[in-house]
Amino acid sequence: MALLADDDIARARGGYDGELPSEAFAEIDADPRNELVVAISGRMIVGTCQLTFIPGLSRGGAERMTIEAVRVRSDLRGAGIGRRMMAYALGRARARGCAVAQLTTDKRRAEAHRFYESLGFVASHEGMKLAL
Repeated sequence: MALLADDDIARARGGYDGELPSEAFAEIDADPRNELVVAISGRMIVGTCQLTFIPGLSRGGAERMTIEAVRVRSDLRGAGIGRRMMAYALGRARARGCAVAQLTTDKRRAEAHRFYESLGFVASHEGMKLAL
């Protein structure tokens, strides 16, 4: 939760009071189509992301992986942690036979866009959201 709160854009969305939403964590943990990835250096949590595997009808019925809530400690960005987390995530997708890996990133995150593009991601679609 501290990594989510250590982000101006995420913090502005609210809900990051430092407490782990235990019900949400339990639901994610119990769902075999979801994985929480935690990057650790020494005894310190330095990064995290959530992987969700989605069955689909397109691409011959292949599964796709969505990568969400990618966070690296702000003082450690640029040290290769995000690149190693993404390599792990893409390896998980390949191991499951996913046809595509997808993610969304806020339009204000120019550095994140460059990072994802350096990994081979292409801004091929326009994403839309509706707050409920």
